[in-house]
Amino acid sequence: MVLEKIGQPLVMRTRPTPLPGPGQIAIAVEACAVCRTDLHVVDGELADVSVPRVPGHQIVGTVRALGAGVTAFGPGERVGVPWLGWTCGTCTYCRSERENLCRSARFTGHHLDGGFADACVADARYAFRIPAGYTPAEAAPLPCGALIGYRALRLAGGGARVGLYGFGSAGHMIAQVARHQGREVFAFTRAGDARGQAFARACGATWAGSSDERPPVELDAAIIFAPVGELVPRALAAVAPGGVVVCAGIHMSDIPAFPYRLLWEERELRSVANLTRRDAEELLALAPAVGLRPTVTPYALADANAALADLRAGRFAGSAVLVTS
Repeated sequence: MVLEKIGQPLVMRTRPTPLPGPGQIAIAVEACAVCRTDLHVVDGELADVSVPRVPGHQIVGTVRALGAGVTAFGPGERVGVPWLGWTCGTCTYCRSERENLCRSARFTGHHLDGGFADACVADARYAFRIPAGYTPAEAAPLPCGALIGYRALRLAGGGARVGLYGFGSAGHMIAQVARHQGREVFAFTRAGDARGQAFARACGATWAGSSDERPPVELDAAIIFAPVGELVPRALAAVAPGGVVVCAGIHMSDIPAFPYRLLWEERELRSVANLTRRDAEELLALAPAVGLRPTVTPYALADANAALADLRAGRFAGSAVLVTS
């Protein structure tokens, strides 16, 4: 499914099966989860999107061929491919375990063709073995939704009470991780979204309500997954002195002006940018121990536009996944 023009629906095209170059693996795609970042790519809200482009950066599949120099994987192994698809390996960021900030980084489904297809290639350095016990559809949200959620939770600190603004793919998975760590989760959804609030409680949330409500207690941290800038001052108002607010999306509408008193008392506002290989290794090792189980709604590859539309409208709980096998 190809993005041929920014802002227009994806188009089904037949292309030659891609071959791996040096350092790459060729993958038979089994499933690819759909992310809000895919909407940002399609809508032109991210810079440097060249078309035609195959979106999709939550890829799960099996290795079908190895490029020159690849020894980390063998044919038939199940792997996952995330958003961060390539880095230079030599800049200050790459050499200080901050490869997620590499200025030359290239991203899957953005600069590189992604997983809305039945085959793709990926840099072997940025592919990861999928833990046993997951179907391809269940595993597909792990390489982004769970990973970004995990990085955001880690950057939010060790507080006991965590608010999640936006309870979609990332929110419902990282709530399970937070509960496993002994934390309380407070979920914020769109106003009137009774179904979403019930889903949050089913995922272990202590409290669930509208994003324009104040939680019943002060929070130690809040993570904003929804791309809505006006949630920033609301989250700051909800956290206790010394609390942290983490903006976890790659794109967000403008943050409105807010009084300094919301930031005062050593509250901290920070963002998450992409992910590192360390994040992936830690999360994928943790997932089976947590019993992390994504809730998924499957779509056929040809129905990618419907999946994107349903994501935009919030018509499903958890994660949408394109299934090719």
